[in-house]
Amino acid sequence: MERILRTLCGVGAPSGFERPAVQEARELLEPLVDEVWIDRLGSLVGVRRCGKPEAKKLLLDAHLDEVGLVVTGIKDGFLRFQASGVDVRMLPDREVTILTQPPMLGVVACLPPHVLSAEDREKAPEIKDLFVDTGLSQEEAEQKIPVGTPMVYRTDFAALGERQLCAKAMDDRACFTALLRTAELLRDGELDVDLYIVGSVCEETGGVGAQVMARGVSPDFCVAVDVTHGKTPDSPKDGAFVMGGGPVVGIGPNMARWMVQRLLDKAEKLGMAVQKEVMEGSSGTNGWGMQIANEGIATAVLSVPLKYMHTPVEVVEPGDIEDTARLLAAFAERLGEEAAL
Repeated sequence: MERILRTLCGVGAPSGFERPAVQEARELLEPLVDEVWIDRLGSLVGVRRCGKPEAKKLLLDAHLDEVGLVVTGIKDGFLRFQASGVDVRMLPDREVTILTQPPMLGVVACLPPHVLSAEDREKAPEIKDLFVDTGLSQEEAEQKIPVGTPMVYRTDFAALGERQLCAKAMDDRACFTALLRTAELLRDGELDVDLYIVGSVCEETGGVGAQVMARGVSPDFCVAVDVTHGKTPDSPKDGAFVMGGGPVVGIGPNMARWMVQRLLDKAEKLGMAVQKEVMEGSSGTNGWGMQIANEGIATAVLSVPLKYMHTPVEVVEPGDIEDTARLLAAFAERLGEEAAL
């Protein structure tokens, strides 16, 4: 699992520029399913067919895009940019990878505290006031870095203590790793549904990849697998979840009640600890758009706790990823027979 996470998180692939992550994910998925393809928007899908006539379809989705930046202009060799999902507070003095060929190092310029006024030291920066320093002249930067070039956080993949892993892009490649593990757990077993494993694009910019995929595949059931907020000393009491406390089952209008109950029942039979997240409106995941695709799709949302979402130091616990996969595998088994449609 650590090897797969290191591979997927090491790829720079922000929203709209996901192809490198999709290609890595495809190589990992192909041995586990019967067929793999990439749709017109660039999302990855693999299918494991059960071989039964007129079998129902279960779609498991995790998005492959990450938050990032896009170059909008160059001034004196410094890059202007816009952000996609990035918290601007994270940017000053941050290293970034400029996704040219080959990739280049950049650093987000910042004024030293010595020259900031007391008022400016108390304010969060605005993106219009930030630049990426390339170390290049204006002419060199214009030649090497076209407008429209994407950029991502530049960080190392590292262990945090004995149980947790830290990297960029754990949102949502940790969950795609869980889908790979689900397919592995189900590989030698019998299914009564066709299983679709999807690595969707553009979740961070509205979820269009998963919506298009759901319309094309037309599944009977779908599960959006995404991250949710892990508990830290400063997190809200009822809005964050225990790291290592198991997968988080979403409850609310975005989820079919019988699917929620099935997840809870399967966890109980497995003797697995799970957590519950009440989502009173949109779940903030691909489940929101997939639910209303075509004539409507029975939907569930299952989440992995993650600390420091949309930062360069996203943290997950592999045990939560493993339990998410085990729960999804149990959910898929005999689903065609037991589904409460």
